[in-house]
Amino acid sequence: MEASVMFDRTQYANVFKPVEQAETLPAWCYTSPDYYRAEVENMFMKVWNFFGHVDQVPNPGDYMTVTFAGVPLIIARGGDKVIRAFANTCRHRGAPVAQGEGNCSAFVCPYHSWTYGLDGTLRGCPGMEKTEDFRKEDNGLIELPLEVFGNFIFINFDENAEPLIDYLGDFPEIMGSYKLDNLRLTRKVTHDVACNWKVHIENAMEEYHLPTVHKATLDLKDMDHSSAPTSENWTDIREHHDEHTRALLMEDLAHELPHIPGLEGRAASGTNYVSLNPSTMLGMTLDCVWYLELQHNGPDHTRVIAGSCFPEETIARPDFEEKAQYYYKRWDKSLGEDNDIAAIQQQGLRSPFVRPGRLSHLEPLIPDLAQWWVTRTVPEN
Repeated sequence: MEASVMFDRTQYANVFKPVEQAETLPAWCYTSPDYYRAEVENMFMKVWNFFGHVDQVPNPGDYMTVTFAGVPLIIARGGDKVIRAFANTCRHRGAPVAQGEGNCSAFVCPYHSWTYGLDGTLRGCPGMEKTEDFRKEDNGLIELPLEVFGNFIFINFDENAEPLIDYLGDFPEIMGSYKLDNLRLTRKVTHDVACNWKVHIENAMEEYHLPTVHKATLDLKDMDHSSAPTSENWTDIREHHDEHTRALLMEDLAHELPHIPGLEGRAASGTNYVSLNPSTMLGMTLDCVWYLELQHNGPDHTRVIAGSCFPEETIARPDFEEKAQYYYKRWDKSLGEDNDIAAIQQQGLRSPFVRPGRLSHLEPLIPDLAQWWVTRTVPEN
């Protein structure tokens, strides 16, 4: 598709309509490398992106590496216990200075042995003694804005980014009774899915697919579903809600774990599926919280990371590990089904005969999400 068409805002007029009149995004939004590059440049480089739980780097010296939207990153906990994010590129000639994850006292470039502290400072650079006007203090790793909210890590690529708390809008107030600071990460699993990131997050934020995709997995008869923005002030947050009073388990509810104490409002009456724009879903339910973190590196590849979080007092129970397996089984089954359907949908979106489709009233958040993405990706004419 020619750029003159793809980046013409009038092409998206039907996305900006109520769900009963709206159409889906054009297929090129899910398949075009040019459109994906515009998303990265105009949206992902300017917003707060979710990078999981602080328990991924629990101890001083712990680090993990991530490639997000083509940008190699290091997330590390320093000797001062502060978590920082750095561009994973040596200040000499650009090689990554860390691989995988682990624990270390310093990062050493594999090319010329430049050495960096856990705080990003350049400690050693052999052979640079004769380089004129070279100062080690000016050549540390590039640090990126990182903030933690409720034990969750967020990174922004824009040094002039608004504070995270402003970006989150009413989320802290409305979902505060979950006591996110008290939730620990008990398991993280990763899947590589051949789909566009929007395909996966759209699936997470609508329930129209449940009777088909999850017909053998989820018991839907006892749930009352609603999908709508919880608050007009949630500029960057969208949510849908399942009304129920027991745990979301496939099997015997004898394995149910205690509810989170002090839940209030919508939090006390079921499950809230919260979209942290652009590309994260939090499943916030009566006894735990799980998340889907989407790390994308191209228009048709998404690394889907699922994290499971429980309150500290629940984890301390002697039967926690036994009972948690039933929760993991439920999540693994349903996520596997979602991954499979996302890959199938992506195959169809590559067809030259795909046209924007009409939406059901059961998918009210699909145009709402699309409007947020398009507004930030495609400039006004």
